[in-house]
Amino acid sequence: MYRPRVVGLALGGVATAGVLIANGAHPATWVALFASAIVWPHLALWLGSRSPDPWRAERASMMVDSALGGAWIALMQFNLLPSVAILIMLAIDKMAVGGARFLVRCSGVALAACAATSFATGAGLHPDTSMVQIIGALPLIILYPVVVGLTASRLARRVREQHQLLAGGSRTDELSGLLNRRSWEDAVSAAFQRWRTQGGGPMSLLMLDIDHFKSINEQHGNAVGDEVIGNVAAILRDALRADDVPGRYGGEEFGALLPDTPAAGAEVIAERIRRRIEGAALASSGLHATVSIGIAELSGEDVDHTVGIAHAERALYAAKERGRNRSERFPPACIAKAQPT
Repeated sequence: MYRPRVVGLALGGVATAGVLIANGAHPATWVALFASAIVWPHLALWLGSRSPDPWRAERASMMVDSALGGAWIALMQFNLLPSVAILIMLAIDKMAVGGARFLVRCSGVALAACAATSFATGAGLHPDTSMVQIIGALPLIILYPVVVGLTASRLARRVREQHQLLAGGSRTDELSGLLNRRSWEDAVSAAFQRWRTQGGGPMSLLMLDIDHFKSINEQHGNAVGDEVIGNVAAILRDALRADDVPGRYGGEEFGALLPDTPAAGAEVIAERIRRRIEGAALASSGLHATVSIGIAELSGEDVDHTVGIAHAERALYAAKERGRNRSERFPPACIAKAQPT
């Protein structure tokens, strides 16, 4: 929701500004408008990317969106067209993300915020809309549904591609339920080629390895080792986003493709994965284990996708040399010379 929120709230700010100018709003109101329309989208992204449950954090942020929309409708004194435009914006994204039930919940939040703001400020009822205010509201009415539609189409295409990749048991690792190595590398290769030819945002890779896995098998048996692999895979899948592509690279090693993610964002995701695995019981006996993670952002200078995988593995080896249970970005300060056991 980051891009739709940035566009929607900025356009909503333009529509609101047209009303505030006509009403001679107080300077503090302009500061509040700037915070709502410009600052809040980036704060919402920051909160979601650092939350242990990004989906819940995003739904909470969407409820904040609704509260802000309701408050600004009251502060505009219910000016008709800008208010309707804001209500349309709020309804479209809530239906797209959570359906009718979520829309009803958020509508209740917007109504409560509107009533509270109206009571606190003594805002009157002035529904008349001037031509200037109509022009200010039109970009929101016209452009925001297009942005939401494009975002939904892009996500649907990615989900469809992932379903195609997962079709057929021969492409799936039986123990982890993730893509097997060949299928995962095919997915990374296809994404890399699209990225090279069509452009797009940054893209990163994670390579993840269970620490001291050989000792786990020797001390607890292969059955427990298999249980650990299955639970690590489940945590990995749950911690990633809908358009990320995880796979089992081999043995106790996993990989994950992170579209539209720079190295800094991949590091946040890697740390979320690492912490969840560190705190989880990975076998029915209550066994705990840790993982080391290597991070690499793909570069236009890479010959093919294998270069990015190699970079992420080099960062992984450095993480193991530096004590394990940590993540490292490529290039690390010193490169591991050999793969640790």
